[in-house]
Amino acid sequence: MTSPVPASLGLSPDEVATVLDAAAMAPSVHNSQPWRFRVLPDRIELHADATRRLHATDPDDKELRLACGAALANLRISLEALGIRPMVTLLPHAAGPHALAVVRRGGHVSPSDHVLDLRRAIPSRHTNRKPFRDVPVTTAEVNHLVRAAQTERSWLHPITDPSQRSRLHALVTRAHQIQLGNLEFRAELEQWSGHGGERRDGVPALAAGPAYEPQDRWVLRDFSGGHARERVPGKDFEREPLIAVVCSYYEGALAELHAGQAMQRVLLTATTLGLSASFIAQPIEVPSCREELRHLLGAGITAQTILRVGHGSPVAPTPRRPVAELLIDAAHMLPGGTP
Repeated sequence: MTSPVPASLGLSPDEVATVLDAAAMAPSVHNSQPWRFRVLPDRIELHADATRRLHATDPDDKELRLACGAALANLRISLEALGIRPMVTLLPHAAGPHALAVVRRGGHVSPSDHVLDLRRAIPSRHTNRKPFRDVPVTTAEVNHLVRAAQTERSWLHPITDPSQRSRLHALVTRAHQIQLGNLEFRAELEQWSGHGGERRDGVPALAAGPAYEPQDRWVLRDFSGGHARERVPGKDFEREPLIAVVCSYYEGALAELHAGQAMQRVLLTATTLGLSASFIAQPIEVPSCREELRHLLGAGITAQTILRVGHGSPVAPTPRRPVAELLIDAAHMLPGGTP
């Protein structure tokens, strides 16, 4: 049977399929997987999938581009692990209105042990919405995560000051309540979460974590669709996980793509260190709270996403669409690159 994935960049169809499979393991809001790929002999294009936009949660597509940046990071790491130096062009407008990146072969590279570790971490990284153990993330581990973000021309801002943590928690709680008061947001969350595992996207109930209780400080969003499991005795959410904000140095689509790559490198680095992570997206998604978050962090950086990081128990992966569904058929591209 002929592979639906063509050869590209000197790789066989099976190798390209493996690279795209790794790219599609990136995290995305509600596991919406808002990416598509166009594979040509000399390049792989990353496109936003406009049919998977979250109009109520992410009306400006900020988190969509963040997710696609994370997919791009996985793609780059996977190519480098195969000995290919990825040469990336961001926002290649000639490739079409939804094109976010074009990756070409920039020569041969011998992958470092660190890159190979990151590549092995890609299928092991899962968003962990369960309680973490009350074991602090060490200063050395935090430094590794900060350096990972810096590698991608971004900044990871740990929130360690008690006053700043308290203000951020109040902001998270307020943003969460604002979203719960929005009927369109609630309908969108219900549409994408709490299913029984039969879908290849969204957040299944098994990945939602236990039922929320008032004492939970940092895990507020309920993905269970009304099917949250009861808590296991002694498994309350940790009170003080590492809370860190992935930031860019400027705003706009390009910054969001850089920050998405930084976010994914941080998450993969955390995985190599035996750490787990989940997202606290509410203050990013509510414009008024996002502006307050900017003031909280100070001038010169723009918050792109907030991470909760700690020592968690293993969790199952959320489902992923098969690579064949993610391909843009080059033969059906309209003039100007529009699929």
